Amino acid sequence: MAKKKKTTIIPVGPYHPLQEEPEFFKLFVEGEKVVGLDIELGYNHRGIEKLSESKDYEETIFLVERVCGICSTSHPMACVQAIEEAGEIEVPERALYIRSVVGELERIHSHMLWLGLAGHFLGFNTVWMWAWRYREEVLNVCEQVTGNRNHYGMMKPGGVRRDIPPTEIPGIGKMLDALDQPLNLFRKTVAEDPLIQARTKGIGTLTAAQIRKFGALGPTARASGVDIDVRRDHPHAAYGLVDWDVILETGGDIYDKLMIRIREMFESIRIIRQCLSRLETATGPVDANPKEVKPGDGIGHYEAPRGEVFHYIRSDGSNRPVRHKIRAPSYMNVPTNQEAVIGETVADATIILAAVDPCYCCTERMAAVVDPETNKVVLDGKVLMRLAHEKTERLRKELGHEGPKLRLDV
Repeated sequence: MAKKKKTTIIPVGPYHPLQEEPEFFKLFVEGEKVVGLDIELGYNHRGIEKLSESKDYEETIFLVERVCGICSTSHPMACVQAIEEAGEIEVPERALYIRSVVGELERIHSHMLWLGLAGHFLGFNTVWMWAWRYREEVLNVCEQVTGNRNHYGMMKPGGVRRDIPPTEIPGIGKMLDALDQPLNLFRKTVAEDPLIQARTKGIGTLTAAQIRKFGALGPTARASGVDIDVRRDHPHAAYGLVDWDVILETGGDIYDKLMIRIREMFESIRIIRQCLSRLETATGPVDANPKEVKPGDGIGHYEAPRGEVFHYIRSDGSNRPVRHKIRAPSYMNVPTNQEAVIGETVADATIILAAVDPCYCCTERMAAVVDPETNKVVLDGKVLMRLAHEKTERLRKELGHEGPKLRLDV
């Protein structure tokens, strides 16, 4: 009779060379096979939603840029759209094109950053060095257009802070032309290299049903054939004014997540080129210069490099939000690892965890409820999580919906 293998716990984090930010993944393994995963979030809570309520609308945009350095135009894009919806603010057409130019430049450099890290995690440092070398060219153009390599400071309610003058357009176009050859090289390398094939094909697979169960977003969802993209489904900025395609793969493994991001960079170049062409003829201001935000509620969506980010803003007619709620895509994508790593080896687990391109500081939430008079903790994070899970399960039964089983014993 075969002896049952002993279950061992392997901790990854909260501080680990693979992770740019602290989160704790507890791998349960039998021999070399992963049989379970426990995820602990909450090491980076910064209270940005609460801080926003003490800032005016101009300051709020700079605040949400700091939610994530790599998505430092994605959160402002969603935030300004929420403010504009709440305040019924119209945005000039020229500003819409500029918003999409900056957004797609960010998508390219974000995907290149992830592509380089994926090569590094797989032991293919040539991919890492070349991806980051060409990412530098994109960041140089970001700095040329906005004044900053990250944290661009471009978005504002009613438009953008800076125009893209005609003299800047040829330089942007030259950089885009120069990207064609390396992107084709990356696509060919991923498609043909036996090392990459062995470490990515059939590894960390997620089915379309699993994607829908977890509500996963962005390239993580599209790699499994789930046809969602906020740029098309809820047109904003200039995405409804130019031609482009939503990129899909069907395998749902790490290989398809690689290919999705490489192919999306070609679409980003296509979008930027059309926007630049329209800027040559689209005259007018880049800022509606609104003087007030009317009382109301607004939701702003944006397809960040990792997936849909949305911001909810409630205005009472003053110069600052009464309530500000943020949901970033990693909050939905990270939990998919609970199924993606099951049955895989320990050696593959770390690249599977990284395949969703996680941003951990985006996922943080309230940690406790404190009585302001006594300064005592009334409800701690575990109790709040348990209450939230219980309510979700209750609503699920009432509505007849099914979804991933939530742990109530936290």
